[in-house]
Amino acid sequence: MLVAAIKNGTVIDHIPADKTYQVVSLLRLESLSTPVTIGYNYRSGKLGRKGIIKVEDKFFTDEEISRLSVVAPGIVLNVIRDYEVREKKTAATPDELRGIVRCSNPKCITNNEPMPTLFHVVDKQTGILKCHYCEREQRMDQAELV
Repeated sequence: MLVAAIKNGTVIDHIPADKTYQVVSLLRLESLSTPVTIGYNYRSGKLGRKGIIKVEDKFFTDEEISRLSVVAPGIVLNVIRDYEVREKKTAATPDELRGIVRCSNPKCITNNEPMPTLFHVVDKQTGILKCHYCEREQRMDQAELV
């Protein structure tokens, strides 16, 4: 191991290397008061290069895990208790995304009024989202995060 084990917390693994800092931002890890270790460009048989993040004394909600699916579906979260992996969760794309992605339509009400965005996931395989309000479709991998 290149990084020390944690007693309790979450290890976020299998992050595509170029998405590592987006995950940090999306989960607002910079605002935590507990230790956060960020590893970048580790070798990976699956991804070629990957990122890994260890967050001590933090356990993520299902909503937070769903947010990760926008950046990189397939990220694995290992829940650690007493230095042991007790549970593994994979970030899966939900049917709806609320307040996560900005609508690409400049005339959409969500870009002109103080209201959260809402997208329906039209196709999980190709990552097609449809705005609930203006019905514009956009690709999840090109979406701007709120």
